[in-house]
Amino acid sequence: MRIQALSSKLSILLRASRPQYLGASVAPVLVGSALGYAVAGSFHAGLFVLAVLAIMALHAGANVVNDYFDHLSRNDWVNENPTPFSGGRQFIQKGILSPKATLLAGLGYLAVGAGIGLVLVALSRSLFVLGIGVAGVLGAFFYTAGPFRLGYRGVGEIVIGFLFGILPVYGSYYLQARSMDLLPLLPALIVAILIFLVILINEFPDLPADRQVSKRTMIVVFGIPACVLIYRTALAASYIAAGIMLLHGTTFFGGFFYLLTLPLAVFAMRAADPQDLATPGLYRANQLTILLHNVGSVSVAAGLLIPGFIS
Repeated sequence: MRIQALSSKLSILLRASRPQYLGASVAPVLVGSALGYAVAGSFHAGLFVLAVLAIMALHAGANVVNDYFDHLSRNDWVNENPTPFSGGRQFIQKGILSPKATLLAGLGYLAVGAGIGLVLVALSRSLFVLGIGVAGVLGAFFYTAGPFRLGYRGVGEIVIGFLFGILPVYGSYYLQARSMDLLPLLPALIVAILIFLVILINEFPDLPADRQVSKRTMIVVFGIPACVLIYRTALAASYIAAGIMLLHGTTFFGGFFYLLTLPLAVFAMRAADPQDLATPGLYRANQLTILLHNVGSVSVAAGLLIPGFIS
């Protein structure tokens, strides 16, 4: 019975982290590691695995900690339209986890991520890797925690683009290539834009609740029509970045493979309709954006691997 009870508690803690979405944090590590392999001609599998585990743990911690602080702000309590993609896990609201247990679980995940990150720092002996890790831990915690509450101050979407795009692509690239240069910039920008779009599109259903608790997301600040334009412009910019990648031999196939996802992007743009996004129960744009993030990131990574195989 004790084993069964422990198993049940562990299952709850795992589900509280929203494991079905943790793959979003693996995407930048795939892209950066693939490019690093193409440049260095060798692959450090152990560093790659540790990087994946570290960022997944930090992502899990961010998800759970955010549920605690969105509970304190009443954001998740006043949300009358929680969706599979937004509105928190609702475990506190449903009485599945207490607020204290939620906070402790979130801090536990962050501690695991930080611990693995310290192993990476020790193996790489790099202050650059240390800086990225510190930014990841602090960003995960202070996204909704005071005094910064980044997700409440109109910069949350951009912060996520850095934490789950630019920084981990560069960090994982450095672990493989041991180089800091401009080569990863465009692939990192594509991943950053894609995760930015996932966050942005998932904020539309939360608009009434966010307004009520003064959570200044982009949707609250600029309104639905303007944010639809931002969504479409940013998505188009990712394909411009892919086009520029064609000009460099090492990134050519990464850009080319990403351009092949353009039909999916067209469907996503069409689904991001202002009227639909303001209507509860219509989540086609959310699903397509998450699919595009996954497919697009894997396409870039797969393309970046090619020079390493043919060199």
